[in-house]
Amino acid sequence: MLEIWKESIELVGDVYRLTRNFPKEELYSLTSQIRRCSVSIPSNIAEGAGRKGNKEFINFLSISAGSCCELETQLIIAERLGYIKNDESGSLFERLAYIKRMNVNLARRLGA
Repeated sequence: MLEIWKESIELVGDVYRLTRNFPKEELYSLTSQIRRCSVSIPSNIAEGAGRKGNKEFINFLSISAGSCCELETQLIIAERLGYIKNDESGSLFERLAYIKRMNVNLARRLGA
């Protein structure tokens, strides 16, 4: 398996653990959105890897990168709303930055 996929799967677990403590009124809004976009990251990597050519893979990596940016924004919003603390989100932001770098590097190696 690809290292980027493994890292992003770990990120999903971290996100789910973190969002367990969000207010119940956020369950169908911010909590759901954060979880969905975190799941989108490894899902698009896997789908791209399963496609026939590098061009398609690069496209799915681009979608995955967009989900990384979306997740980053939503985590910032959750911090500002007081749902998570800096010490809780710090490792998530680090892992997210690492995944984003791996995404760019993989896309370059594939010919982007």
